Amino acid sequence: MKRDKISACVIAFNEERKIRRCLQSLSWCDEIIVVDSFSTDRTVEISREFTERVYQRDWLGYVGQRNTVREMACHPWIFFLDSDEEVSPGLREEILAEFEHGPGEFAGYRFPRQVYYLGRWIRHGEWYPDVKLRLFRKDHGRTEGQEPHDKVVVNGPVKQLRNAIWHYTYDDMRDHFETLNRFSTITAEQKFMQGSRFRWSDLLFRPFLRFFRGYFLRAGFLDGAHGFIIAWACAYGAFMKYAKLWELTLRQKDPFKDLPEK
Repeated sequence: MKRDKISACVIAFNEERKIRRCLQSLSWCDEIIVVDSFSTDRTVEISREFTERVYQRDWLGYVGQRNTVREMACHPWIFFLDSDEEVSPGLREEILAEFEHGPGEFAGYRFPRQVYYLGRWIRHGEWYPDVKLRLFRKDHGRTEGQEPHDKVVVNGPVKQLRNAIWHYTYDDMRDHFETLNRFSTITAEQKFMQGSRFRWSDLLFRPFLRFFRGYFLRAGFLDGAHGFIIAWACAYGAFMKYAKLWELTLRQKDPFKDLPEK
């Protein structure tokens, strides 16, 4: 039986250090499509070593960019992978085994994502198993969600696989906290535009609850110092999100708040 074909879809921006590993891990797919947001490094050059289907498009946000690359795919199945991720050999073999027998009734597959952070694999806390739905029938699914947290939604049954995507996330702690700063701004602005009101209870309690959940309830402490840093970083991200929502609310009440006194 001839298996259904899979289109690997990757969005990228300035990932010359990581994208080769990503695209090499997708060589078993039937086509690879890369949509680049006008990188200033060698991302596009490296991508063209693996596929002719490399395009440059203005950044539309995670949701918009994923739906853009999805529409470019020629085959019935879509496999989303970020440019700083890699398909583990185990996951590749598991997917191919599924498709050799035919996916049957399933409209999508989800699998865990495991993060490599500051020299070690993270196995607990909020970062693992971090299950993602990334493989789905093109005509049964699309990307939805609120920036910067996109998600694939499919119409039909979904099966969970055992093996993981490997995620080579932040280069160092500076990169980590710069990303938290950027993402908290995006989230706060979205909440503000949607009419969410700032509440002191969110600012006071949500960061603590975020730390408690990741470090204790989800056993982040088993990852040692790494788990402690990650739990506090997640709490910091939550604090910044609500602090920035407070700032936006303050500016709405007094648009001249930032002007110095004469």
